[in-house]
Amino acid sequence: MSGGALSGVRVVDLTKYQAGPSCTQLLGWLGAEVTKIEEPGKGDDTRSVYRDREGLDSLFFLVLNANKKSLTLSLRHEKGRQIFVALLKTADVLVENLAPGAVDRLGFGWERVHEINPRVVYASIKGYGSRGPYAGYKSLEWQAQAMGGAMSVCGPVDGPPMINGAAIGDSGAGVNAVIGILAALHQRHTTGEGQYVDISMQDAVCNLIRVRFRDHQRLGRPPLREGTGKVGFVGFGMFACAPGGPNDYVFVNTQAPSLPNLCMAIGRPELWEEFRALPPEKWPEHTGRVKAIVAAWTGQRDKHEATRLLCEAGVPAGAVMDTEDILHDPHLREREMIVEVPTPGRGRFFTVGNPVKLSASQVSMASPPTLGQHTAAVLKELLSISDSEIESLRQAGVI
Repeated sequence: MSGGALSGVRVVDLTKYQAGPSCTQLLGWLGAEVTKIEEPGKGDDTRSVYRDREGLDSLFFLVLNANKKSLTLSLRHEKGRQIFVALLKTADVLVENLAPGAVDRLGFGWERVHEINPRVVYASIKGYGSRGPYAGYKSLEWQAQAMGGAMSVCGPVDGPPMINGAAIGDSGAGVNAVIGILAALHQRHTTGEGQYVDISMQDAVCNLIRVRFRDHQRLGRPPLREGTGKVGFVGFGMFACAPGGPNDYVFVNTQAPSLPNLCMAIGRPELWEEFRALPPEKWPEHTGRVKAIVAAWTGQRDKHEATRLLCEAGVPAGAVMDTEDILHDPHLREREMIVEVPTPGRGRFFTVGNPVKLSASQVSMASPPTLGQHTAAVLKELLSISDSEIESLRQAGVI
């Protein structure tokens, strides 16, 4: 867990579920020393959510908590709060994503932590941030997508709004938190003090759909759902491939500059000659015919071959890759985006690697911690607590 760009940065991780852990895992991947604070005997709720093997941490937990240490500590216990204060005095960053008001009730809101250690960068991730009319509302991924505008632009043309399968609210907020933390750490070099990083899941989703506000202002109304098509784009859309499985599709993004490439790639150069003779404003009238021709071509090929042939011809295209495809994709494997990690009781499991590649900073993927795995080591190394004291704390339920 050392040798990375953030080596020497100590992070106290008071997070659960996905938004917070995705932030602190990325910090760990970048080399920070991340200490995850967990309730004794229980830990992060995701250790048991969707558990597939009795007595083992769930895959939900494992994919979000690599490169961290686990310290069990009860913040409801006075002695536990004293230890937490001592930890904060050694820390550079605190990250929390507890329910609105929860961290304040524990006595560790921004103002209090800033008093304890003015250098701490305090990142808080909530559904709607720390201020505004919705600040007290709870939010999960789906609410963030709805309230952030993503659902309004996802779904079939004549159907209801739909959920985006990617966790753009949770992980989007986690990435924004990392950006804010890094900016605050940089500014600390000048000011000598930490600051409050206020992250909202709704904000994260809103940011990710910002090009739709371009459409709103251009059209003078909210943009309509377009499914997998694009009004006025010839040869643009989703096309079924052989052998016809649920994810055997290729998405083709054909706009005017690549239309001749598409015609050549599918062996229909005469089609481009037809379009050349027409004014561009007439092209959309032929959308249906072109799509039928492209569909006949893709239907005779598997999605990977269709993607390769189209991309080699200069046509933006992409196979609809499911998780099985991604796990074995040679490109992602070469980029170490799919990695195998050893973990107790499971041997090795597949997970997603660090998406941020730095040429001069390499951090290997470390196993997610078992509950309380590093409790004794952290207390001894950082706080100089003796073995006998640690045992007493354990007997009292503090750790």
